[in-house]
Amino acid sequence: MQNNREAILDSFCSRLGYQFVRSELLCEALTHRSHSLKHNERLEFLGDSVLNCAIAGLIFRKFIEVPEGRLSRLRASMVNQTALSDLALYLKMDEMIRLGEGELKSGGNRRPSILADALEAVFGAIYVDSNFVQAEAVITKLYTPILDTIDHSTHGKDPKTMLQELLQSQKLDLPEYIVVTTIGKAHQQKFKVECVIPKFNIRTAGEGFSRRSAEQAAAKKAYELACVDG
Repeated sequence: MQNNREAILDSFCSRLGYQFVRSELLCEALTHRSHSLKHNERLEFLGDSVLNCAIAGLIFRKFIEVPEGRLSRLRASMVNQTALSDLALYLKMDEMIRLGEGELKSGGNRRPSILADALEAVFGAIYVDSNFVQAEAVITKLYTPILDTIDHSTHGKDPKTMLQELLQSQKLDLPEYIVVTTIGKAHQQKFKVECVIPKFNIRTAGEGFSRRSAEQAAAKKAYELACVDG
């Protein structure tokens, strides 16, 4: 079992593009507070600042004509929970996070908040293990392919905002968001929300672990359909 975990961690470091000198820092970064007293929250605190600084520098250099306001929105979209958890899943961090029994049974290894926090903790661990330059290099390697494929003129705006602006530009009523189902206990709820735009005969559904995330998922689908219909 121990050898198997070591192999998984080695594979993760290869995907990450960084080998830890102090392997205990990586273990700490991948340990949720439900698992043990030596958990990742302090490293997460540090990694949050490291990530923000690295992303700010990266987009400042890459998008030389983009004004400050749009850069701020772009940075926010790169470091939010959704972006971080998607990147964590790409790195297969759900296979490595150490959780307490309760969190493990409830699927905590796939929960966006836990994944996002763990990835920030990994960035913090790299900083402690080496320096900011090394942490920045890892972040740049991970984010450059993402930045190469985005439209910075719209990226950074959430789907609900983009949908609202599209409808307002055509002098149409704003969409209606309807909660269809709410499943699970209070701290583990999953929402299904529909976004309705009568003018375009559009009704899309989105799911998420919060009402807001479900609304955003539904709005994203509605926006894509509205762009075609419009």
